Amino acid sequence: MQVTVEQLRQIPLFCGLDLDRLAQLQAHAVVNKYLRGEIILHEGDRLPAQLFAVVDGRIEIKKTASTGKETILRTLPAGELFAAPALLGNGSSPATVVAHQDCQILTIQRTALLALIQNTPEVALQIIAILTERLQQLHQVVHGLASERAIVRLAQFIQAAAIAEGTQVTQQGLLLRSHLSYYQIARSIGITYEECVRLFKQIQAIVTYHRGGKILVLDQAKLDAIAQGGYNL
Repeated sequence: MQVTVEQLRQIPLFCGLDLDRLAQLQAHAVVNKYLRGEIILHEGDRLPAQLFAVVDGRIEIKKTASTGKETILRTLPAGELFAAPALLGNGSSPATVVAHQDCQILTIQRTALLALIQNTPEVALQIIAILTERLQQLHQVVHGLASERAIVRLAQFIQAAAIAEGTQVTQQGLLLRSHLSYYQIARSIGITYEECVRLFKQIQAIVTYHRGGKILVLDQAKLDAIAQGGYNL
């Protein structure tokens, strides 16, 4: 499906471009729709030389160990880039990409992106900044899985979800706007489903989990203390 100028502008990387630049990209871009749960890229797939971005919806980046254990590395909303090795050409997908919600995925031919960079070098700097941030986040994920206690990782995950999607103030506390299943949380912080349920029961005076993945933070200060490793339950 042909991409529109409005869809291109939804990607922060392109929102500052003028109409002429956007029109040049538009000629080399398409949008594909994926249903929730549908695999967009398999780990190890040979990547075409394209830029990949989420136009609408949300995706999950997953990694599967040789033991079969699956870890959710990141959940990306609309506007985010993914499958970075494709920008370099002759790359393979380092992880599996799945539609967490019904979503629309934008792809732009690498040759068109290179032509844009020649005329607008700051785009390259923005791409480098995005990739650097991703590397830092991946380092934090790996470091956390290796060194932090599960309860600390859970608190940090809740904090990150609150920042990424925002919260709603209620009489009881802060309600996360994103709905997160036990399965998604467990796979994101490297624990089992059963341990995730147990940890939420352990901190139910600080954070409560409700049907449908609704998370309510009752005591922000204590949650922050757990995330910093300085609060003993």
